[in-house]
Amino acid sequence: MALKSTVFKAQLQIADMDRSLYADHALTLARHPSETDERMMMRLLAFALAVPVDNDHGALEFAGGLSDADEPDLWQKDLTGALVQWIEVGQPDDRRLAKACGRSDRVRLWTYHPATPIWWAGIEGKVARLANLEVWQIDPADSQALAKLAERSMQLQVTVQEGHIYVGNGRDSVALEPRLLKAFSTRR
Repeated sequence: MALKSTVFKAQLQIADMDRSLYADHALTLARHPSETDERMMMRLLAFALAVPVDNDHGALEFAGGLSDADEPDLWQKDLTGALVQWIEVGQPDDRRLAKACGRSDRVRLWTYHPATPIWWAGIEGKVARLANLEVWQIDPADSQALAKLAERSMQLQVTVQEGHIYVGNGRDSVALEPRLLKAFSTRR
């Protein structure tokens, strides 16, 4: 018998001063049996940092991720069904990233593993030509601290100001400083 996903509920308050985005979101996350709290919280963080100001070009949604190899962790589709954003969490290979870049206008990757420098050294040259790819790294100690905020029912506040991210639940908070490994390129 296959193990079932564990359902988590999150009330997310976002104050992203860098994007002039102030919003509340009631989210349901299904944590795959093989997924850790750390990875699930990174998906939640990726949502908070990429959610659009409005839904004119479609809403950002949690996708199949670990459960479906053809889907990212999050995606945004416009009203015609075309992919606007493809968001991955972890350390996918260059072929998966190239495929995602061919399918979506923008691809964002959030990596947080201690072996990220080794992984990035092996993949950086292979993805350099992907103009619509952006890669961010979160310090492993910060992502582990973020995992400690995970609860089956969460109320989280995410504040973004001048590239600094603060995530709190009223009792504890985590300060994050993402490191940009690869920016979107203007040439396409």
